[in-house]
Amino acid sequence: MTTSDDSAQTAPKAPAKDPWELPDVSGLVVGVLGGTGPQGKGLAYRFARAGQKVILGSRAAERARAAAEELGLGIEGADNAECARRSDIVIVAVPWDGHGATLEALRDDLADKLVVDCVNPLGFDKKGAYALKPEEGSAAEQAAALLPGSRVTAAFHHLSAVLLADPGVEEIDTDVMVLGESRADTDLVQALAARIPGMRGVFAGRLRNAHQVESLVANLISTNRRYKAHAGLRITDV
Repeated sequence: MTTSDDSAQTAPKAPAKDPWELPDVSGLVVGVLGGTGPQGKGLAYRFARAGQKVILGSRAAERARAAAEELGLGIEGADNAECARRSDIVIVAVPWDGHGATLEALRDDLADKLVVDCVNPLGFDKKGAYALKPEEGSAAEQAAALLPGSRVTAAFHHLSAVLLADPGVEEIDTDVMVLGESRADTDLVQALAARIPGMRGVFAGRLRNAHQVESLVANLISTNRRYKAHAGLRITDV
């Protein structure tokens, strides 16, 4: 039997947090490893254009500085290690074949950082693009295994480098699927995605679900080739 004393001690249930209530990330420094490649360079341009402080990273500091100067918008260039150390959020946009070695070499520099992996493990043959499955399960899970001192998330897999780099495109009409183990971290990445006009970050699960998100890029490549497009994704009813 419940007594009046029991009822008095029962705390009211806290209201559920609004999933679209996201933090302010405008003051955070965004670093882009692989920032001289098409995807990394395009992301750097969009974030800088939105007012974010951006540092481009490359294995060669001179290449990073040249790419940053080309983009303008206050973007700086540095070698990967300096880029990682000076940034609050670090986006990994390196080629898949250099992914593991790059992150392993930067383990100390990326400690305590929020890392956003956007690498898609893909192979190509005469039939087109196809997904590869890393031993760890996905590129994001490989990153998490190699960076135990970092907070690893996954996002920005399905964006067209052509649209990102085109100054005539005012808005990028797409959703960004965001995966991670901590809601606080995925909220930050969602908020970062929302800094780009037309873009929205949507939570899509934990890192164990990253493989199918990364793999979907192979399908988008096929779609783009057939329809001569730069296809993205929209998630309905959220």
